[in-house]
Amino acid sequence: MAALSFPDLDPVAFALGPLEVRWYGLAYVAGFALAAAILHRLNRRWQVGLTLDQEVDIVLAAVIGLVVGARLGYVLFYGGSEYLRHPLRILETWQGGMSFHGGLVGILLAGWFMSRRLGVPFLRLADLGAVGAPVGLFLGRLSNFVNGELWGRVTTVPWGVVFPGAGPLPRHPSQLYEALLEGVVLFAVMVVLSRVRRPDGMMLGTLLALYGIFRIFVEFFREPDVQLGFVAGPFTMGQVLSVPMVIAGALLVFAAHRRGRNAQEG
Repeated sequence: MAALSFPDLDPVAFALGPLEVRWYGLAYVAGFALAAAILHRLNRRWQVGLTLDQEVDIVLAAVIGLVVGARLGYVLFYGGSEYLRHPLRILETWQGGMSFHGGLVGILLAGWFMSRRLGVPFLRLADLGAVGAPVGLFLGRLSNFVNGELWGRVTTVPWGVVFPGAGPLPRHPSQLYEALLEGVVLFAVMVVLSRVRRPDGMMLGTLLALYGIFRIFVEFFREPDVQLGFVAGPFTMGQVLSVPMVIAGALLVFAAHRRGRNAQEG
């Protein structure tokens, strides 16, 4: 059975004495930096009226919300009883363990807080952030591939990869599937929508719905988390958590479309 060998990739980008800087951490930094640049540009184009200091405050709040939410989400949804027995391990973020769905809740709560503080409609602020979100998703999934983690299920496709620590059989490079769909494709959709007139909430709704659909699809090629396995028949935790995203996203798109139509008729 033909397969590709996992490339010789070092998850450590560089070291400063005893301190190791990993590609995964750099992906977070680069993702937020690029998202901040996109937010700054859209703030001007959409004439939202945020000052540069306010943009910085929004990005810092998003960083805190994402990191805290992603960690707590992993502990609650994927951690099992391990963190109940050793609660201090919750703080060991350097050991890995971040949940996108938890991070999403955290960043939305941070956005709601900043919208109240700045007097900007929440959905408008969320739409600003939605455009840059796929950039961080793309970089994060590439980092998962570099780390040789979150690999796919065993496969016979010619591009199957033999991952270190995953046994001798080739597997789907599901991290790259997610990078393509959740990163490249989703970003392209967001850019197109950002250039047309749209009611508040349309961008966020589209992001939630499409991410949920893409994640549910790719999870059929991704190996379930070893500590959980399948949680609902043939479905994984990632799929179960993505279903509410699709529903919420579809409702947001419908509501935004209805508001836009009413505004045109009025």
